[in-house]
Amino acid sequence: MPQVVPGSEADDAARDGLSDSDLASRAGTSAERVRLLGRLGILRPAEDGTYGRADINRIRLAEALERSGMSLEDLGRAISGGHVSLDFLDHLWPEPAAFVPGRTIAEMARDHGLAWDLVESSHVRLGLARPSPDDPVREDELLVFRAGQILSGAGLDDAAQVRFSRVMGENIRRLAEAQVHFFDRTVIEPMLRAGLSQREAWDAAARMSPDLTPLFEGLLLWLYRRQQEHYLLEHVVEHLENALEQAGLGRPRDPRPPAIAFLDLSGFTRLTEEQGDEAAAALAGSLAELVQESGHAYRGTPVKLLGDGVMFHFADPTNAVRCALHMVGEAPKAGLPPAHVGVDAGPVVFQDGDYFGRTVNVAARIAAEARPGEVLVSEAVVAAARAEGLSFRVVGPAELKGVARPVILHRASGPRDARQEAGGKGPSPPVL
Repeated sequence: MPQVVPGSEADDAARDGLSDSDLASRAGTSAERVRLLGRLGILRPAEDGTYGRADINRIRLAEALERSGMSLEDLGRAISGGHVSLDFLDHLWPEPAAFVPGRTIAEMARDHGLAWDLVESSHVRLGLARPSPDDPVREDELLVFRAGQILSGAGLDDAAQVRFSRVMGENIRRLAEAQVHFFDRTVIEPMLRAGLSQREAWDAAARMSPDLTPLFEGLLLWLYRRQQEHYLLEHVVEHLENALEQAGLGRPRDPRPPAIAFLDLSGFTRLTEEQGDEAAAALAGSLAELVQESGHAYRGTPVKLLGDGVMFHFADPTNAVRCALHMVGEAPKAGLPPAHVGVDAGPVVFQDGDYFGRTVNVAARIAAEARPGEVLVSEAVVAAARAEGLSFRVVGPAELKGVARPVILHRASGPRDARQEAGGKGPSPPVL
């Protein structure tokens, strides 16, 4: 099969043969608009005046540029003068999603038995623009309506569906935004610094898209399934242990409560102000690596990064203390400012990927009391964290902001710390 080169006669022959009205219907615009973009050179019709499905990309980009204040005439002059090219769009999205002809989003919701308020709020929480009832429906949105129909049939009420869409939207938005910024910084910007023009850089980057796009999508699905497998197995084990225990067939479960730990970097704000945004980004990257490595090694879950710190959840307070001591010791080796950690143990409420409750608040306040290189814990942690090599020294009661009664704090130390304080040798640190 001959290779199709963009802009060649073979490319024209490979077009979908859409008329201006067909293309307008699929792109959600008018035939007059399509003809205007063709005259300006933004669209590139074939010799017979027809268009391809990939021209939807050009229409959407042109409208986005116009909304940002750019003149379409100026864009056309830049294209005709060879300053910019839109050919890269054909590589980035070779099969753009078209609109379903003659169908509005309100009609589609009604066909699937979904209330308009639910459809509207779900779009917003998924990170998409707030729809109007008369908006056309994109082909790829049909999955959203089908999902809403299935979830409603499964018994999920509107509030549960709204929560589900918010959690999915927030996390996928962050991932998509991070991926685009990463690509721009590691691919586009180096080519521009090497002397390539904007047009050359984007054309070169777009040629990678046929290989990179399916690769990234495959990795995303693979990682999601691996993570899902881990957490599903974890929850299944917990439910089975409960069932066996209730039937008198299982061993009593460990009464130790979960723990929440907060790690902060001392002087992070001052350091980044002195060294600039690039240094802040580098430190954030180093912190993320330390967090992931430590969380995996000590069976903790990094719940969220907080710029200069991180919140962890641990099923076992012992692992929380071990991980805290490890991170405090490793932070300077990773080129990070001194770290300090606060840990509390007790009941927590899990909702939408985050943890809430008094234990979370107390752990955060304890972290604020800790000095650089210090791990402070509550009495609940001391009572639950029993392991060889860990020791705790009473610091005293502390008045914590937002906490009604004083909290007795203890300074945690590991085998190395104990040897240093005693001036001698001691056992090696526990290894998980």
